[in-house]
Amino acid sequence: MEISGIISAIVIGIVIGVLGRLVIPGRQRIGVLWTILVGIVAALLGSAIAAGLDVADTDGVDWVEWLIQIGLAALGVAALDRTKARR
Repeated sequence: MEISGIISAIVIGIVIGVLGRLVIPGRQRIGVLWTILVGIVAALLGSAIAAGLDVADTDGVDWVEWLIQIGLAALGVAALDRTKARR
């Protein structure tokens, strides 16, 4: 992976993580770095799922892929929040 690919993964991860965090109501007890990591993982997994469903490469904006990624990020943020709440 090239440096531009790593930088774009981080930027997309930030966006996806923040959007996933906004979907969850209330205050989350996870930090910014966890949000970014969840976003990066959700972006990668969401891209793979969208490719498997054959909706990753469409004309224009890939709305289905974005929704999958944001949904996965929301699940990840909620799971981490619940894990942090138990401690």
